[in-house]
Formats: sequence, structure tokens, C-alpha cells
Amino acid sequence: MIKIKKEIGLPKYKQIIKSVENAIVSGKLQKGDRLPSINSIKNTHSLSRDTVLTAFNELKNRGIIQSVVGKGYYVSSENVNVEQKIFLLFDELNSFKEDLYNTFLESLGDNIQVDIFFHHFNDALFNKLIHDNLGDYNYYIIMPANLKNTNISIQNLPEDKVYILDQVHDDLKQYPAIYQNFEKDIYTNLDKAKNLIKKYNKLILIWPEAKQPVGMKLGFEMYCTKNKLDFEVIDALKERTPKVGDLYIIPDDKSLLRVIKKMKREKLKLSKDIGVISYNDTLLKEIVENGITTISTDFNAMGKRLAEMILNKEQLQIENPNNLIIRNSL
Repeated sequence: MIKIKKEIGLPKYKQIIKSVENAIVSGKLQKGDRLPSINSIKNTHSLSRDTVLTAFNELKNRGIIQSVVGKGYYVSSENVNVEQKIFLLFDELNSFKEDLYNTFLESLGDNIQVDIFFHHFNDALFNKLIHDNLGDYNYYIIMPANLKNTNISIQNLPEDKVYILDQVHDDLKQYPAIYQNFEKDIYTNLDKAKNLIKKYNKLILIWPEAKQPVGMKLGFEMYCTKNKLDFEVIDALKERTPKVGDLYIIPDDKSLLRVIKKMKREKLKLSKDIGVISYNDTLLKEIVENGITTISTDFNAMGKRLAEMILNKEQLQIENPNNLIIRNSL
């Protein structure tokens, strides 16, 4: 099944890969079939163990074969057209991350398989997902969110195969990344709206520590302190009732809907009595209450640029653009 020819000029590990692919396409190997062992291929064709292992690892990264401890290698997929497999670890799925994901897929082109996972801000799940997928992918794209000590698991991956997305902690600065500068973004965008903000009595940031970036809180506090504004940081809306003169900065959509619901119950008018600045623009925010003001990065641009980094093997750290979109809620 494995055919090696010295005179054709193709590296021997690639000839092993081609032999396995041809065997699958011809039906000689099917899903679940066991491949010849590394030692048997090595001895039959007078190859080094590393040569055979390189071929098997590439096939494994593409998802064509899988290894079973103590038993050997087996065919796991008959789709030999997959050239690369990418491991994509998000914190959670929402509408704007769906935009990022879809643009990323479209920009990668054909023959690249992307498997998406979610850690839901859970340290144990984050570590398990990385551990369980070591060596199975060509590239690993990881959104660490605000989890602590993620470098402990990530450092087990090949450094040149890792890309960090959205937040880059101090212990991850050696990796290429496309990220948001949360501290700068909230400060800069609040400053752009300062003439609208000054009509409010108090700025309130809803900031659940478990899910939101620290930079957002730091930038908010810096802006309010520098401009001598009354402000407060709360972790949730809870039983709080909006009051006339409040301006809420709201990173998550559930809290946004709760504020609007409570505002209506209190018969307060958006923009007139209270203000709202949300995060991450969506089509819905263009429509709700005649438009919600947002601080938002361009998730489509993030997905496209991330794909370019992968395809071009770029080892860069890129800050994704961020803008303020002023609508009726301010």
C-alpha cells in the first residue's frame, strides 16, 4: 500500500501521505481501517522513524487518521481534500461572534476545516479542550477571554501554531494575535461622546468580573476620574431601578434588555431621562428603541484579517479597529 520511489524528487514523507490518500480514494482503506505500523513502514522502505512520523502527524492534523494509544493509527475520515484543520476556541457564541466566525470561514477558502469549541468562561473546560486536542490540528486559535493562567495549557501547543483572539494577557504576548484594546477603546469612544455625556448625572458601568475584560473597567474609571464625573461600577443590574440622569454602559445584551424593560416600567424616556451605551453592534441594536448607541469593533474585519494571518503564516499582533456609533439612546 505504501509506495516509495527514490527518483521522483518528492520527499519521502509526502510519498507516504500520497500513498495513504490514494489507498483511501481507491477504497483499499476505509474509515476505521488500521494503517501499517510506523515500524513496519520504516523497516520495509528503509526509512527513519521521524520520516514516517512526520507523514502520520500531517495526516493526523488534517483529520484523516487518528492514533489510538497502544493500538496504532486508524483512518478517521475519507475526505482527503482537507489540507488543514484549525482548532477555534471561543468563550461563547453570540450574534457578533457568529459574524466573526462566518467571515473567517469565507476568507479561508476551500479545503480548510475549522472545528469550533466553547469554554464558557470555565477554567477546567478550557484546559480540557486544549489537552484533548493536542497535536490534532495545524493551527490553534484561542480566545482566552479573562481566564487566568491560560498560558499553562497553551504553552503545550507548538508556539508557531497558536493565534490569540480578542484579549492578549501579559503572559501570552509572545503569540501572534488580533485583539481589542478595551482600555483605550472605552476611553477614546466616551471622549468622542463627551458633549452628549455631560447632560447625565452619573455613569454606570455594568461589569460582571467573570466575563468582561479588565481593560474595559480600567478605561471607564480613568475617563470618569479624569473628567471628574460621578460614576459607579456594578456587577449586575439586580434590583436596581434606573433613575433620571443615569447613563448606563452595558457590555452584554441581557443587561441591555433588562435596563430597557425597567426603564419602560418606570415610564422613563431613553435619551431624555436616561442614556444607554451598549457594546458590540448588531442589526437589532439599529432597530431597538429607534437605535442603541454602541462601542463596537468590526468583527467582520477581525475574521477576515485572522484568515489572512493564517494563510500567510503571519506572526504579528494586530489591534482591530473600534468605533462609536451614536444613535437615539444617547
